[in-house]
Amino acid sequence: MTDEMEKNPEIESGLEMFQDTMEEFLAAADVRVVYGEPIQHDDTLIIPTAEVLCGLGFGVGSGSGSGTDEEHPDKPSQGSGSGGGGGGRILSRPVAVVVASPEGVRVEPVVDITKIGLAALTALGFMVGMMFRMGSHRRALPEVEE
Repeated sequence: MTDEMEKNPEIESGLEMFQDTMEEFLAAADVRVVYGEPIQHDDTLIIPTAEVLCGLGFGVGSGSGSGTDEEHPDKPSQGSGSGGGGGGRILSRPVAVVVASPEGVRVEPVVDITKIGLAALTALGFMVGMMFRMGSHRRALPEVEE
């Protein structure tokens, strides 16, 4: 298998691309990305923190062929193929701020009001939909006769 890879420049370039992409994704999950640059304000040190999520996927395909065509047995058929693809996503969001002062160290969480509001509206919509469904005789489950 190694000899095939050395002879096939397409596989080598694909492996280089995969390796470069993996290095970029690993750099995105570095501790410096999670903890921001410290901010000094008088006697207080503020360190922003974040949550970083990475997702990555790759696929590679290949093919070949030889033999005879069923319709034309005297003519040998040939084939080949190759392919690959990938994708990924990096998401980050602030989660807290670490505050170090002469009084001590405390962690202040970052609250996203918009996300809480959207979750509440989604839950309310689900509950209203279920109440309508339970109140509808046509969509209700049939009664079990014993």
